[in-house]
Amino acid sequence: MNTVLLAFSGGLDTTYCARLLAVDYGMTVHTVIVDTGGFSPADLEAIAKRARQCSVASHATLDRTQALFDSVLRWCIAGNVLKNNGYPLSVSAERVVQAIAIAEHAKAIGATHIAHGSTGAGNDQIRFDVIFRILCPEIEIITPIRDKALQRDEEIAYLQQHGVAGDWEKAAYSINQGLWGTTIGGRETLTSHLPLPAHAWPSEQVVAEREPRSLTLSFEKGIPGALDGEPLPPVELLRRLNALGASFRLGRGMHVGDTILGIKGRVAYEAPAALLTIAAHHALEKHTLSKWQLQLKDQLALWYGQLLHEGQFLDESMRSIEAFFADAQRFVTGTVHMNLQPYGFEVLGVDSPYDLMASRVATYGEENRAWTGADARGFATISAIASSIARSKHA
Repeated sequence: MNTVLLAFSGGLDTTYCARLLAVDYGMTVHTVIVDTGGFSPADLEAIAKRARQCSVASHATLDRTQALFDSVLRWCIAGNVLKNNGYPLSVSAERVVQAIAIAEHAKAIGATHIAHGSTGAGNDQIRFDVIFRILCPEIEIITPIRDKALQRDEEIAYLQQHGVAGDWEKAAYSINQGLWGTTIGGRETLTSHLPLPAHAWPSEQVVAEREPRSLTLSFEKGIPGALDGEPLPPVELLRRLNALGASFRLGRGMHVGDTILGIKGRVAYEAPAALLTIAAHHALEKHTLSKWQLQLKDQLALWYGQLLHEGQFLDESMRSIEAFFADAQRFVTGTVHMNLQPYGFEVLGVDSPYDLMASRVATYGEENRAWTGADARGFATISAIASSIARSKHA
């Protein structure tokens, strides 16, 4: 009998897939969910219960939150990676880690097939398929929702017909939550102009802070390691930053971008830990890296973000970019001082033993000890030569 591992969230699509594969296709169905920091213990137990109701052969919960930081997020921080200068690629980062974990689990249980509930219109179908084809090309991929081009009403009717109980009414907003941020989709995000209403933001469920608050974030070779002077493992630090940022309603935005398949998409996001961390890290780098390091990093960050978004995380170019990022982080050590207020934050300054502004060579706009006024005049003269020649010929 064919054995299929189904990526299972417990929602309508994957519940439909579980019943279809087990009963209609006669397969032995195993289910798995990969937690990347977005589920509570109660959430995971409810998902496991739903899987058992579908009479699956086994259900596994895999925690890959630490792996998410170690293999992806540390490099997103090192590169200050923001898609379209704003969105921290929360979903992209999660999906590649989840896909890798699913592929490994499929091989461990001897699965002949892997299934997921993606439709044919989104990015996740590509991210999953690309990883699976690289890591386990011998395992066939099944995608019933995509292959049958099913509508939600058809899935509900099928489950009701076969006595699979559940509250299948579509929520007003679809929410994907993880360590690196939350994305929210709804009626408004299908338009080009409507804002998300206040009640749709997850942070609205948290008690709001009204008074400004100072904060320090410390890094060791580019890795966040202390919050307000308290040493913390990076995952715990990001969890705390998410909770703190939510209380100030920080990290909200609307991302508009090009999907992997080439159409435009719009989604709301709330990622306080990601945006606070990247802003602090970037400020520290401005003090500790050279001009050319900063410019080269900016270019490589664009490539890293694009490849991550496209599901190309396993491409060798990603390891090459990470190697550069790692080398550039050797002296990105210090503490960043920030101020938080409702709906906004600012970076106040940094302390670092590697601060290049601490040089005794010169003070910007005031004095220097390394060159003379004549040297500066000569530098300006030489710098103007190429453009002067071109201008004389083109005028």
